[in-house]
Amino acid sequence: MLVGVPREIKNHEYRVGLTPESVTELTHAGHRVMVETQAGAGIDDSDDEYRAAGAEIANDARVVFDAADMIVKVKEPQAVERAMLRPDQLLFTYLHLAPDPEQTRDLVNSGAIAIAYETVTDANGALPLLKPMSQVAGRMSIQAGATALEKAHGGRGVLLGGVPGVKPAKVVVLGGGVVGFHAAENAVGLQADVTILDRSPAALERLSGHFGAKARVLFSNKAAIAEHVAAADLVVGAVLVPGASAPKLVTRDMLATMQPGAVLVDVAIDQGGCFETSHATTHADPTYVVDGIVHYCVANMPGGVARTSTYALNNATLPHVLRLANLGWKDAIRTDKHLRAGLNVWKGHVTCAPVAEVQNYTLLTPEDVLAA
Repeated sequence: MLVGVPREIKNHEYRVGLTPESVTELTHAGHRVMVETQAGAGIDDSDDEYRAAGAEIANDARVVFDAADMIVKVKEPQAVERAMLRPDQLLFTYLHLAPDPEQTRDLVNSGAIAIAYETVTDANGALPLLKPMSQVAGRMSIQAGATALEKAHGGRGVLLGGVPGVKPAKVVVLGGGVVGFHAAENAVGLQADVTILDRSPAALERLSGHFGAKARVLFSNKAAIAEHVAAADLVVGAVLVPGASAPKLVTRDMLATMQPGAVLVDVAIDQGGCFETSHATTHADPTYVVDGIVHYCVANMPGGVARTSTYALNNATLPHVLRLANLGWKDAIRTDKHLRAGLNVWKGHVTCAPVAEVQNYTLLTPEDVLAA
């Protein structure tokens, strides 16, 4: 198989779909890899390093898209990239389709086969290709929130951990999954006053056992969210409904109860955001203010630490890339139900139930695809 790796073009996106080490694994397995020139510049991997790994270097993205059987990316394809997809071409990347009807429409119209990292599952029902970026984003949410709290950035001028004689900042984490756990871990490490809200009894037990007295772990409901958001200096939105739009947990009315200069960091923004007042921002212009509350809603947070993120992501995605290349997409998903769960679009049909439901497409399940 010819695997293509274009340079990422989303604003301030420095990650790359395959590292030189991953290219080596693919070429040793007998596949060809074509990488757009400078695709690895954001992680300090040069064209010469890709050549040494066995890759061919293409002068522009069009050459990659025209030649490749499978495109491996990081972020969802932008409009100009979607226009280059062709029928039966395989796309393997993050998609986050539920809140993005334009992307869904373009992928459906392309006739391509799109497998989304974020809906691939594992034997435990977890999302192994989303996990490494959730770990990064969770940790970054506290860094970003701490910076946004500085007065020069529009915040309250509060130090997360306080100092002797001055109380620490109140940090509220909505959701105790991978993002929430790593956000809380960093906030606790900085000696903030941390509260985690979640609805899962198993998550509450796990979080309580881990943090003990270092963080409050509470059951999440509307009243609890309203109470703790009102008192917070920093709120991290860390909820996830796999494949679906995030629920709006913090309403605009709640902003009026918060302290001016408090900060909301919406890690769920890729799935539409979990704050009613959220809209996606970029690393170039990461924050905005609504009703006196600072919002940080960067849609590709891990891109800010591109080298760490790319290598962490490749550790998770490479086995699946190899499987798709070795077997072809159809045999790969037929023999691996967890990879099959990643199929979101197939030759003009939506194959992910939450996306079909929210965007009013007729669902064709992955099992239907295999039967066809």
